[in-house]
Amino acid sequence: MIHIQGLTKNYGKKTIALNSLTQDLDGGIISIIGKNGAGKTTLLRILSTQLKPSAGDALIDGMSIINDTKMIRSRIVSIPQEAAPIGILTAYEQVFLYLTGKGLSFHSSKEESIRALKTVGLGDKMNSPTDELSGGMKRKMFVAMALGANADTVFLDEPTTGLDPLSRMETWSAIKELTGNVILTTHYMEEATELSEKIYMMDAGKFIGSGTADQLLFDLRGKVRVESRSQMPGSYRVGNVYIKYVNSDKISDYENVYYSIKKISIEDLFIIRGVDLEY
Repeated sequence: MIHIQGLTKNYGKKTIALNSLTQDLDGGIISIIGKNGAGKTTLLRILSTQLKPSAGDALIDGMSIINDTKMIRSRIVSIPQEAAPIGILTAYEQVFLYLTGKGLSFHSSKEESIRALKTVGLGDKMNSPTDELSGGMKRKMFVAMALGANADTVFLDEPTTGLDPLSRMETWSAIKELTGNVILTTHYMEEATELSEKIYMMDAGKFIGSGTADQLLFDLRGKVRVESRSQMPGSYRVGNVYIKYVNSDKISDYENVYYSIKKISIEDLFIIRGVDLEY
């Protein structure tokens, strides 16, 4: 459990990345979603003690990110979006060095590295230089680091950004092997739905909704999204696109070349809340 208490982060006088956040984040695997600039990465960097807040605090299993930084760092793993391996090292060497750096003995690091790499499906690639691994394999290797460290809490910042669909699915399977609490940020709504026990929505440095995928989508059940370049009565405007939600039995009224019909997704929760998504 993470208890966030009035977290604020300002960059300069005008840019507010986090705006007095107060929220409890449940255990298990949770996702934080939102557009670019919503504050997701800033929040993860603060919770993982990489960045100090301008005000407020957060408790991770009762430990303060302000006062108990050293203790928190010994019990968490944080994998940033920009994490990059040392290409000449093998996958095994990367994980082994990380675990020894976390304080495990050489013997334990060796055993845990092999176990973790096999668990995430890299058993046959552990002796391959990481320069020879695909993007998905590299992300799975980072997940193996978290798995081998047996961390209480793992922070993953957009763990599958830039990956092809197959590599993304492979990384999902690796994330599901993590045994501690996992907090991840993502731009992919299907990723949040696939992995998360609970989803938290952010916009402009604030939380604007939370719940399971089914709970969040409850009010849109039985509906589809209709998109058009022309304005429709009762529609929302997102960029140059007009969006309207209609009952599934009304699809025939919109089935022509002027309309695009899509299934409801988590993205629609931002649209109906007036969040200007990047279209």
